[in-house]
Amino acid sequence: MIAAARRHIVQWSWRVDRVVNRELERAAPKLHEIGRRGAAAAAATVAWLGPRLRPLAAAFFRGLALAEAAVRRACRALAGAATAASAVLTPRRAAGGAIVAAGLLLVASQFVDYRGVQIGQPGYTGLPDVAAPPTVDVRTAGAAHAYLLVPVGLLVAVLGLLAARRSRPRLGLSVAGLGLLSVLLILLVDRPAGLDLGTQATRFSDASAVLDDGYYAELAAAGALVFCGLLYYARPCLIRISSSGRAASARRRRPRPPASSPARVARSA
Repeated sequence: MIAAARRHIVQWSWRVDRVVNRELERAAPKLHEIGRRGAAAAAATVAWLGPRLRPLAAAFFRGLALAEAAVRRACRALAGAATAASAVLTPRRAAGGAIVAAGLLLVASQFVDYRGVQIGQPGYTGLPDVAAPPTVDVRTAGAAHAYLLVPVGLLVAVLGLLAARRSRPRLGLSVAGLGLLSVLLILLVDRPAGLDLGTQATRFSDASAVLDDGYYAELAAAGALVFCGLLYYARPCLIRISSSGRAASARRRRPRPPASSPARVARSA
């Protein structure tokens, strides 16, 4: 039974093969004709489009060449400008300028309101920002410590100018120390004084003391003094090369003698 099924399958496959071959032989001339006509049409299309597309392609690649030349010129100009700027704005001068800016910001923050007492603040919860609770007993930042940070900021600005003119690492420690003292003064004096209701607690109900922009401005300026002072003292862009490093660099740059030098030939003899 298995042998008979196998014979039927083989005979059926032969019939299918003969039918497929016969159909392919009949379709071969038509396929050849279709391919010939398609190749002729493609050649005619290329012959018609070639002269018309050639100027556009030339203009496109000419534009790419001009754009590349412009980009190269811009890169060279930017590299020259960056080189010239690096000669003027050195890391030491940049750190000194940052110290001067932080010192002036500390001075300016002393004349900005740093605290206030809001009346009936719980009743304004959920309302738009335009509906703000009334604020009384507004004080500037310098009033909490008798404007002590004004001369500190001016002194830091002067130290920043001196640090920008000449490399003095100890000035960085002085600036960082003054910034740290300013941070401690702000946290230990201004913050408790700013959150103290004082007599307003008995005069108004639902009164709450809030810290305003002046407090955060002077705290940011003092923190910037600490950071810039330590950065100037660390001098990360100053690279020291020891004598052993110079010797190793000189050995790497020294040309090696060829393998067949006269000295080596003499030694081997």
